[in-house]
Amino acid sequence: MIKNKALACSIVLVAVLLTKLYSSSNVDNVPKGTNPVAWEFDKQQKTTATVDSAERDPYWSDVTFAEEEVPLDDPAVKTKLNTYLKRFSYKKIQSYKMHRKANEYLPRIAKILASYGIPEDFKYIPVVESDLDPRTSSHKGAGGYWQFIPATARLYGLRVNGDVDDRMDLTKSTHAAAKYLKALHREFGDWTLVAAAYNVGGGSLKRSIRRQGTESYYDLNLNKETGSYVYKIISVKSVIEHPDRFGYRRLAKANTDVQEDVAMM
Repeated sequence: MIKNKALACSIVLVAVLLTKLYSSSNVDNVPKGTNPVAWEFDKQQKTTATVDSAERDPYWSDVTFAEEEVPLDDPAVKTKLNTYLKRFSYKKIQSYKMHRKANEYLPRIAKILASYGIPEDFKYIPVVESDLDPRTSSHKGAGGYWQFIPATARLYGLRVNGDVDDRMDLTKSTHAAAKYLKALHREFGDWTLVAAAYNVGGGSLKRSIRRQGTESYYDLNLNKETGSYVYKIISVKSVIEHPDRFGYRRLAKANTDVQEDVAMM
Protein backbone atom coordinates (compact mmCIF):
# COMPACT_ATOMS: atom_id res chain seq x y z
CA MET A 1 0.00 0.00 0.00
CA ILE A 2 2.79 2.38 0.99
CA LYS A 3 4.65 1.50 -2.23
CA ASN A 4 1.56 2.29 -4.30
CA LYS A 5 1.19 5.68 -2.60
CA ALA A 6 4.87 6.46 -3.20
CA LEU A 7 4.54 5.50 -6.86
CA ALA A 8 1.44 7.68 -7.23
CA CYS A 9 3.24 10.62 -5.63
CA SER A 10 6.20 10.14 -7.97
CA ILE A 11 3.92 10.19 -11.00
CA VAL A 12 2.25 13.40 -9.80
CA LEU A 13 5.65 15.02 -9.16
CA VAL A 14 6.91 14.11 -12.65
CA ALA A 15 3.73 15.50 -14.18
CA VAL A 16 4.18 18.79 -12.30
CA LEU A 17 7.81 19.07 -13.40
CA LEU A 18 6.93 18.36 -17.02
CA THR A 19 4.17 20.96 -16.89
CA LYS A 20 6.69 23.58 -15.73
CA LEU A 21 9.30 22.44 -18.23
CA TYR A 22 7.02 22.68 -21.23
CA SER A 23 5.39 26.05 -20.71
CA SER A 24 2.43 27.30 -22.68
CA SER A 25 4.81 29.17 -25.03
CA ASN A 26 6.36 25.87 -26.05
CA VAL A 27 3.05 24.03 -26.28
CA ASP A 28 1.72 26.67 -28.65
CA ASN A 29 4.38 25.58 -31.15
CA VAL A 30 3.58 21.88 -30.88
CA PRO A 31 1.77 20.47 -33.95
CA LYS A 32 -1.82 19.40 -33.22
CA GLY A 33 -2.20 15.79 -32.18
CA THR A 34 1.45 15.57 -31.04
CA ASN A 35 2.55 14.75 -27.52
CA PRO A 36 4.37 17.91 -26.33
CA VAL A 37 6.90 15.94 -24.28
CA ALA A 38 7.80 13.69 -27.20
CA TRP A 39 7.92 16.68 -29.56
CA GLU A 40 10.30 18.64 -27.34
CA PHE A 41 12.53 15.61 -26.80
CA ASP A 42 12.75 15.01 -30.57
CA LYS A 43 13.59 18.69 -31.14
CA GLN A 44 16.38 18.57 -28.58
CA GLN A 45 17.78 15.42 -30.16
CA LYS A 46 17.86 17.04 -33.60
CA THR A 47 19.54 20.18 -32.22
CA THR A 48 22.19 18.13 -30.46
CA ALA A 49 22.82 16.11 -33.63
CA THR A 50 23.24 19.32 -35.67
CA VAL A 51 25.71 20.79 -33.17
CA ASP A 52 27.68 17.55 -32.97
CA SER A 53 27.79 17.36 -36.78
CA ALA A 54 29.10 20.94 -37.00
CA GLU A 55 31.75 20.25 -34.37
CA ARG A 56 32.91 17.15 -36.27
CA ASP A 57 33.03 19.01 -39.59
CA PRO A 58 36.72 19.01 -40.63
CA TYR A 59 36.28 22.53 -42.05
CA TRP A 60 36.34 24.04 -38.58
CA SER A 61 39.68 22.45 -37.72
CA ASP A 62 41.34 24.00 -40.77
CA VAL A 63 40.29 27.65 -40.63
CA THR A 64 43.18 30.13 -40.60
CA PHE A 65 43.92 33.60 -41.87
CA ALA A 66 47.41 34.35 -43.17
CA GLU A 67 48.59 31.21 -41.36
CA GLU A 68 47.36 32.70 -38.08
CA GLU A 69 44.84 30.89 -35.91
CA VAL A 70 41.20 31.93 -35.88
CA PRO A 71 39.82 31.42 -32.33
CA LEU A 72 36.83 29.29 -33.25
CA ASP A 73 36.64 27.94 -29.70
CA ASP A 74 35.00 31.30 -28.97
CA PRO A 75 31.27 30.82 -29.79
CA ALA A 76 30.90 34.49 -30.76
CA VAL A 77 33.70 34.23 -33.33
CA LYS A 78 32.29 31.02 -34.78
CA THR A 79 28.76 32.43 -34.98
CA LYS A 80 29.96 35.60 -36.70
CA LEU A 81 32.03 33.65 -39.22
CA ASN A 82 29.03 31.43 -39.95
CA THR A 83 26.97 34.54 -40.67
CA TYR A 84 29.34 35.71 -43.41
CA LEU A 85 29.88 32.23 -44.82
CA LYS A 86 26.13 32.11 -45.42
CA ARG A 87 26.19 35.55 -47.08
CA PHE A 88 28.78 34.36 -49.60
CA SER A 89 27.15 30.96 -50.19
CA TYR A 90 25.58 30.09 -53.53
CA LYS A 91 22.15 30.02 -51.88
CA LYS A 92 22.53 33.74 -51.14
CA ILE A 93 24.50 34.93 -54.19
CA GLN A 94 23.05 32.66 -56.91
CA SER A 95 25.97 33.40 -59.23
CA TYR A 96 29.36 32.02 -60.26
CA LYS A 97 30.73 35.44 -61.22
CA MET A 98 32.96 35.71 -58.13
CA HIS A 99 34.64 32.39 -58.93
CA ARG A 100 35.11 33.27 -62.61
CA LYS A 101 36.83 36.55 -61.69
CA ALA A 102 38.89 34.83 -59.00
CA ASN A 103 40.21 32.30 -61.50
CA GLU A 104 41.20 35.10 -63.84
CA TYR A 105 42.78 37.60 -61.44
CA LEU A 106 43.85 35.94 -58.19
CA PRO A 107 46.84 33.99 -59.55
CA ARG A 108 48.36 37.25 -60.83
CA ILE A 109 47.67 39.03 -57.55
CA ALA A 110 49.11 36.16 -55.47
CA LYS A 111 52.32 36.12 -57.50
CA ILE A 112 52.94 39.83 -56.87
CA LEU A 113 52.12 39.58 -53.16
CA ALA A 114 54.48 36.62 -52.78
CA SER A 115 57.34 38.67 -54.24
CA TYR A 116 56.96 41.03 -51.25
CA GLY A 117 56.55 38.27 -48.67
CA ILE A 118 52.84 38.98 -48.16
CA PRO A 119 50.73 35.93 -47.15
CA GLU A 120 48.61 34.59 -49.99
CA ASP A 121 45.33 35.11 -48.13
CA PHE A 122 45.63 38.85 -48.78
CA LYS A 123 44.80 38.20 -52.42
CA TYR A 124 41.16 38.01 -51.33
CA ILE A 125 41.09 41.66 -50.21
CA PRO A 126 40.24 42.99 -53.72
CA VAL A 127 37.35 40.51 -53.88
CA VAL A 128 35.92 41.99 -50.68
CA GLU A 129 36.84 45.59 -51.51
CA SER A 130 35.77 45.89 -55.14
CA ASP A 131 34.48 42.50 -56.30
CA LEU A 132 37.52 42.69 -58.61
CA ASP A 133 35.85 45.50 -60.53
CA PRO A 134 38.25 48.48 -60.97
CA ARG A 135 35.35 50.83 -61.67
CA THR A 136 34.12 50.46 -58.09
CA SER A 137 34.34 53.67 -56.04
CA SER A 138 33.25 54.82 -52.61
CA HIS A 139 31.78 58.05 -51.25
CA LYS A 140 35.16 58.66 -49.56
CA GLY A 141 36.94 58.71 -52.93
CA ALA A 142 38.43 55.21 -52.75
CA GLY A 143 38.72 53.50 -56.12
CA GLY A 144 40.18 50.69 -58.17
CA TYR A 145 40.78 47.03 -57.38
CA TRP A 146 42.25 47.70 -53.93
CA GLN A 147 40.06 50.73 -53.13
CA PHE A 148 42.90 53.16 -52.46
CA ILE A 149 42.01 56.72 -51.54
CA PRO A 150 43.98 59.14 -53.75
CA ALA A 151 46.42 60.28 -51.02
CA THR A 152 47.44 56.73 -50.05
CA ALA A 153 47.66 55.70 -53.71
CA ARG A 154 50.09 58.54 -54.45
CA LEU A 155 52.08 57.76 -51.29
CA TYR A 156 52.79 54.29 -52.69
CA GLY A 157 53.68 55.40 -56.20
CA LEU A 158 50.40 55.42 -58.10
CA ARG A 159 49.37 58.25 -60.38
CA VAL A 160 45.90 59.62 -59.69
CA ASN A 161 44.93 62.70 -61.68
CA GLY A 162 42.52 63.87 -64.34
CA ASP A 163 44.35 61.92 -67.06
CA VAL A 164 45.61 58.74 -65.35
CA ASP A 165 44.35 56.58 -62.51
CA ASP A 166 46.77 53.76 -61.74
CA ARG A 167 44.36 52.39 -59.13
CA MET A 168 42.50 50.77 -62.03
CA ASP A 169 45.63 48.97 -63.22
CA LEU A 170 45.72 45.53 -61.57
CA THR A 171 49.50 45.09 -61.66
CA LYS A 172 50.46 48.59 -60.54
CA SER A 173 47.83 48.78 -57.80
CA THR A 174 48.76 45.34 -56.45
CA HIS A 175 52.42 46.37 -56.18
CA ALA A 176 51.29 49.47 -54.28
CA ALA A 177 49.02 47.42 -52.02
CA ALA A 178 51.86 45.00 -51.25
CA LYS A 179 54.11 47.89 -50.20
CA TYR A 180 51.35 49.30 -48.00
CA LEU A 181 50.64 45.90 -46.39
CA LYS A 182 54.32 45.40 -45.70
CA ALA A 183 54.53 48.81 -44.03
CA LEU A 184 51.51 47.97 -41.87
CA HIS A 185 53.13 44.70 -40.83
CA ARG A 186 56.23 46.55 -39.70
CA GLU A 187 53.91 48.68 -37.59
CA PHE A 188 51.69 45.96 -36.09
CA GLY A 189 53.63 42.69 -36.42
CA ASP A 190 50.40 40.72 -36.80
CA TRP A 191 48.82 39.89 -40.16
CA THR A 192 45.25 39.87 -38.86
CA LEU A 193 45.73 43.36 -37.47
CA VAL A 194 47.31 44.35 -40.79
CA ALA A 195 44.09 43.40 -42.58
CA ALA A 196 42.04 45.43 -40.10
CA ALA A 197 44.40 48.39 -40.44
CA TYR A 198 44.11 48.21 -44.24
CA ASN A 199 40.41 48.81 -43.80
CA VAL A 200 40.27 51.39 -41.00
CA GLY A 201 43.75 52.94 -41.15
CA GLY A 202 46.78 52.34 -38.97
CA GLY A 203 46.26 55.36 -36.73
CA SER A 204 42.65 54.54 -35.94
CA LEU A 205 43.45 50.91 -35.17
CA LYS A 206 46.32 51.90 -32.87
CA ARG A 207 43.99 54.18 -30.91
CA SER A 208 41.47 51.36 -30.50
CA ILE A 209 44.18 48.98 -29.28
CA ARG A 210 45.53 51.53 -26.80
CA ARG A 211 42.08 52.50 -25.52
CA GLN A 212 40.78 48.92 -25.15
CA GLY A 213 43.98 47.29 -23.93
CA THR A 214 43.97 44.30 -26.27
CA GLU A 215 45.87 43.47 -29.45
CA SER A 216 43.56 40.68 -30.54
CA TYR A 217 41.43 41.63 -33.54
CA TYR A 218 38.75 39.21 -32.36
CA ASP A 219 38.49 40.92 -28.96
CA LEU A 220 38.56 44.51 -30.18
CA ASN A 221 35.33 46.49 -30.36
CA LEU A 222 35.68 48.12 -33.79
CA ASN A 223 33.28 49.87 -36.13
CA LYS A 224 30.88 47.56 -37.95
CA GLU A 225 32.78 47.51 -41.25
CA THR A 226 36.21 46.84 -39.73
CA GLY A 227 34.78 44.44 -37.15
CA SER A 228 33.46 42.26 -39.97
CA TYR A 229 36.35 42.79 -42.41
CA VAL A 230 38.53 39.78 -41.57
CA TYR A 231 35.46 37.56 -41.31
CA LYS A 232 34.52 38.55 -44.85
CA ILE A 233 38.02 37.80 -46.15
CA ILE A 234 38.04 34.38 -44.48
CA SER A 235 34.56 33.67 -45.85
CA VAL A 236 35.52 34.62 -49.41
CA LYS A 237 38.64 32.47 -49.11
CA SER A 238 36.56 29.52 -47.88
CA VAL A 239 33.90 29.85 -50.57
CA ILE A 240 36.46 30.13 -53.38
CA GLU A 241 38.70 27.32 -52.13
CA HIS A 242 35.86 24.97 -51.12
CA PRO A 243 32.97 25.76 -53.50
CA ASP A 244 31.23 22.42 -52.98
CA ARG A 245 30.91 23.05 -49.24
CA PHE A 246 28.98 26.26 -49.87
CA GLY A 247 26.60 25.19 -52.60
CA TYR A 248 28.59 25.88 -55.77
CA ARG A 249 27.77 22.44 -57.19
CA ARG A 250 28.78 23.13 -60.78
CA LEU A 251 32.30 24.08 -59.71
CA ALA A 252 32.51 21.08 -57.42
CA LYS A 253 31.64 18.77 -60.33
CA ALA A 254 34.15 20.52 -62.60
CA ASN A 255 36.90 20.10 -59.99
CA THR A 256 36.04 16.42 -59.63
CA ASP A 257 36.15 15.89 -63.40
CA VAL A 258 39.57 17.56 -63.60
CA GLN A 259 40.92 15.41 -60.76
CA GLU A 260 39.64 12.27 -62.49
CA ASP A 261 41.23 13.30 -65.79
CA VAL A 262 44.57 13.91 -64.04
CA ALA A 263 44.38 10.54 -62.29
CA MET A 264 43.83 8.76 -65.62
CA MET A 265 46.87 10.38 -67.29
